[in-house]
Amino acid sequence: MVSFYNCSSAKMLQNESPFEIGEAYYQESNTDINVYIPIKSNPNNTILDSVYFQGKKTKLELESASLAVGRFKTESTQKQDIIMSNKPYAEYGNKIPKLSEKSPFELKENECVVSYKEENKFKYFKIKNVIQK
Repeated sequence: MVSFYNCSSAKMLQNESPFEIGEAYYQESNTDINVYIPIKSNPNNTILDSVYFQGKKTKLELESASLAVGRFKTESTQKQDIIMSNKPYAEYGNKIPKLSEKSPFELKENECVVSYKEENKFKYFKIKNVIQK
């Protein structure tokens, strides 16, 4: 099932973006990695969905009409305190850890894939040379 999903995703990968973008970049901090995708023009009002970067996936947020941002939490911010005890009721409040969704695309460290919705179908395009600022 997983390999079927990977094949279908790879087939939908478009060679070019359906809208004009600027130079994509990312910034790292202690708590997260943010991927910035400047949008120069989007004449068809294409709806952006997610970004795949460095083996992970997250939703894209529009900060403005000209900038989309994907925010990835680093592993250090995802760790939560849990109670380990020989008394089962003491562990009752522990939350189930969230597993980050893995990317079905094989990407280089400086590449990302953006998913978008067009005619009720999800499509994907790759951005190469995402620079670190």
